[in-house]
Amino acid sequence: MGGDHGPSVTVPAAVEFLSCHPDGRVILVGLSSAIESELRQVGADTRSRLKIVHASEVVEMDDAPALALRSKKDSSIRVAVELVKSGDAQAFVSAGNTGALMAISRFVLKTLPGIDRPAIVSVLPSMKGSTYVLDLGANVDCGPEHLLQFAIMGSILAESVEHKERPTVGLLNIGEETIKGNEVVKKAAELLRESGLNFIGNVEGDDIYKGKCDVIVCDGFVGNVALKTSEGLAQMLGTFLREEFSRNWMTRVAALVAAPVLSAFKKRVDHRQYNGATLIGLKGVVVKSHGSADRFSFGRAIERASEEARNGVVSRISQRLGTMENAA
Repeated sequence: MGGDHGPSVTVPAAVEFLSCHPDGRVILVGLSSAIESELRQVGADTRSRLKIVHASEVVEMDDAPALALRSKKDSSIRVAVELVKSGDAQAFVSAGNTGALMAISRFVLKTLPGIDRPAIVSVLPSMKGSTYVLDLGANVDCGPEHLLQFAIMGSILAESVEHKERPTVGLLNIGEETIKGNEVVKKAAELLRESGLNFIGNVEGDDIYKGKCDVIVCDGFVGNVALKTSEGLAQMLGTFLREEFSRNWMTRVAALVAAPVLSAFKKRVDHRQYNGATLIGLKGVVVKSHGSADRFSFGRAIERASEEARNGVVSRISQRLGTMENAA
């Protein structure tokens, strides 16, 4: 029910996911009348693998997380998270209120043993494929141990979903030298060097898109600023290109000639294909879609949740943490 478009996007995306995955099943949680209306419009032929669970309340995008947690116990977010907790669903995807989603998911599912705080992780495009970055906003203030936990979870996620053996891990800093950074980052670097992870050391902001490593770790304040700056830069470049190609008749002709290259470039950097940020560290798979997601990008968030569930990301993190605790 959440996001800018609600069921008009989420329902068709779910139906399309089922069409591409014959062994998949989807539970649509929300106002049953609105969901049924959308299903009639898309003419779904996958109803045998699709179930509707009615939820009488909706968490609005401007609702305070505490209000959503305490007062809306039959919201679509709460009911869906409860389905994950009971095992009736293996993953949950929402484009709704981020704060409420985090608060409810953490309250209902709890964090994994050995994890103090869940983090938001997303995959970003790079010159060498993609890079997992966390935390992207869940934890503004972090200690060194939290950054270590983020690194462990991010490494296992890249290992499980991307099937990379011993993914490389970098610590986001203001310089590569070990003397750079505040005390939290310096101490985190020490813990990472002793962790057994494939830690390559400090990395800088431009290394995110150079693809210098598979996983980049930072606190939520820094990560969110880096993410929003990147989104703003991409929008600015797109606007500048459109302005330049529409400046006069000669540039419009040049735009026609360059159309195939521009189309390929747009597809390559299309942020929609990277939609879906995981709330990692919980006892269940929870994926947050961008609120403005269209059908394609919401479908990508469903795909990400499915991949994590199929590859047992939660159990792998739990096992790795248990192994490290025993070794210590």
